[in-house]
Amino acid sequence: MGTLLAIDAGNTNVVIGAYRGPELVATWRTATDHDRTEDELAVTLDALLGQEDLSLEAMDALVLGSVVPPLTQAFVRLADRYMPGKAVVIGPGVKTGVRLRVDNPSEVGADRIANTLAAHRRYGGPAIVVDFGTTTNFDIVSAEGAFLGGAFAPGLEVSAESLFGRAARLFRVPLTPPANAIGKNTADCIRSGIVFGYVGLVEGLLVRLIAELGPTKPHVLATGGLAATIAPLAKGIERVDEDLTLEGLRLLWELNA
Repeated sequence: MGTLLAIDAGNTNVVIGAYRGPELVATWRTATDHDRTEDELAVTLDALLGQEDLSLEAMDALVLGSVVPPLTQAFVRLADRYMPGKAVVIGPGVKTGVRLRVDNPSEVGADRIANTLAAHRRYGGPAIVVDFGTTTNFDIVSAEGAFLGGAFAPGLEVSAESLFGRAARLFRVPLTPPANAIGKNTADCIRSGIVFGYVGLVEGLLVRLIAELGPTKPHVLATGGLAATIAPLAKGIERVDEDLTLEGLRLLWELNA
């Protein structure tokens, strides 16, 4: 039973999963630092893996989905230097098993391909994956498992930072829902507008996407760092699967191993 390191490198966070065979044994989330070298990454990964009595040298392979080019190269060099096998980087020329029924297939990110593959394998299709990250991605999966496109929206944290940065008298608040939509103080007014307003964005887009996708009702899944915050408040989301992207990366590695 082999070991695999699956890494989803996004603009805000790097999500790391350690697999023994098909079993996800541990996950970690670190802040994205575009300037980290392969040696710095190796120190961090070894410390994290050590919590599970693993090490970089004990990992058989690395699969990477990345939207951060400097980190992509750093992880490739890391695999070359510290691991038995080379990194599999999800991108053009890699076998995916996913038909990309969009205008420009080369524009589709590795995370969206991974989400599509994992959603169809785990839940079937049609499906909509709402991935809450730096952007919130709505990924549409056909009944046959093809990627049909979707929508992007500014992420919740990006939207909040824009507000705080441009409104001098407003201050940062935790991105948790208040007890009521009618705020009685500035902090609750901000939280109501940001959190409940964002829920309205998600629900409104889902209504339009489901109507266009019809007639079969799709599975609606949430993943990403803020899925656990927004999904319980948003009508139409039936399940949170926080490890969906990592599972998609593992499946993509299996196809290309």
